[in-house]
Amino acid sequence: MKTEELILYRDFKEGDLLADMVDLMERFAIAGEVDEGMQAKLYGCIHRLLEMAGRFGFFGNLWHCYLTDLLVNDENSYSRACEMRGEVEGTVNLAALHDIALFRQLYDYDFGPLKEAAHSEALDLVLHYEGNAQESRVYNRRIRDRICTLAQKFSETHTPEQMKETLTGFYREYGVGKFGLHKAFRIDHGADGVSIDPILNIAHVKLADLVGYELQKQKLLDNTEAFVSGRKANNCLLFGDAGTGKSSCIKAIANEFYGRGLRIIEVYKHQFQDLNEVIAQIKNRNYKFILYMDDLSFEEFEIEYKYLKAVIEGGLEKKPDNILIYATSNRRHLIRESFKDKQERDEELHTNDTVQEKLSLVSRFGVTIYFGSPDKKQFQTIVKALADRAGLEMEEQQLYLQANRWELSHGGLSGRTAQQFIDYLLGKESL
Repeated sequence: MKTEELILYRDFKEGDLLADMVDLMERFAIAGEVDEGMQAKLYGCIHRLLEMAGRFGFFGNLWHCYLTDLLVNDENSYSRACEMRGEVEGTVNLAALHDIALFRQLYDYDFGPLKEAAHSEALDLVLHYEGNAQESRVYNRRIRDRICTLAQKFSETHTPEQMKETLTGFYREYGVGKFGLHKAFRIDHGADGVSIDPILNIAHVKLADLVGYELQKQKLLDNTEAFVSGRKANNCLLFGDAGTGKSSCIKAIANEFYGRGLRIIEVYKHQFQDLNEVIAQIKNRNYKFILYMDDLSFEEFEIEYKYLKAVIEGGLEKKPDNILIYATSNRRHLIRESFKDKQERDEELHTNDTVQEKLSLVSRFGVTIYFGSPDKKQFQTIVKALADRAGLEMEEQQLYLQANRWELSHGGLSGRTAQQFIDYLLGKESL
């Protein structure tokens, strides 16, 4: 089999190893023996498979894991059509089946004769590899386990048709490439332009973990549910006091709707000028995207909000249906206002225009949700819930007394202060 025979699955990011392994297999099939050059290439491939195991966290049959990683990451016309949708019709299925039949040969390749001819047991290292608990530098454990499990399924699937069905099911359930395997992303503007890169370690918080604010959470949940269900939904602004769980709610939403195709992209103010390029990269994908802007606010001299206004609403191009903007802020109106805007009429003829210009950004968020600081009783409820969840054993009144002392010198009444207090107690307990 030659890699040049592939039709759809061709431009692999990690494809050099595949080309070398196939070349080695073909040369051995012709020669029936292993010369010095083939021996060196064999050990080079073994080295790269072991290095891959360290980077990706793979275990088991590393050759199968490598092939599976290529299939789940290659974004081509078939895999993109099937992401979050499943089977599609058309001739592209025949092209996909042709390529998978070639991959089937690679999965079924018998390394026994090659191992015997090379007089080396080193191949056993990559065919029966035991991993360790160290986290992958490329995938988190959840993604790593998915790929290794799929590799095991492929090793048990005997026909190309069955293998194609299994792979298509994976595309339907998880998607393909970085958007299929990861929940959250950040923007990078490098020498090659704007890229959307995965965030490997996102906090696994759920809405149920956030104590209180039930109405606020439900409002955010309802809007997001409508969005991922394909119904009309609004951009959301979560505003209010610091430490009340606004950012945690957004992270929880990303976790709870990931399985239904929701992805979140973190955007900072200085990256607003890249938003059009980001949208161009994601608008035709089968996922739902939230552009997440944390702690959003602008000083009078900052003009980045003009880019954001144009993207949200006001440009000639219609905003794609698979994109919403969720932002958090301590400011209700996002842009700093001063009495000067209303009083110094000598500096500007139409003073009201200045005020409206600054208010027009927040009006583009159809849903606004207020998070206020808890009162003393609500704060104690949060502290008690967090203490119970952490397994802290302390008399209730003593817990409240220490919590009240803590909040007086550590930021006041908020969920963040409550969590910091519990972490403090846990640290003392561990000592």
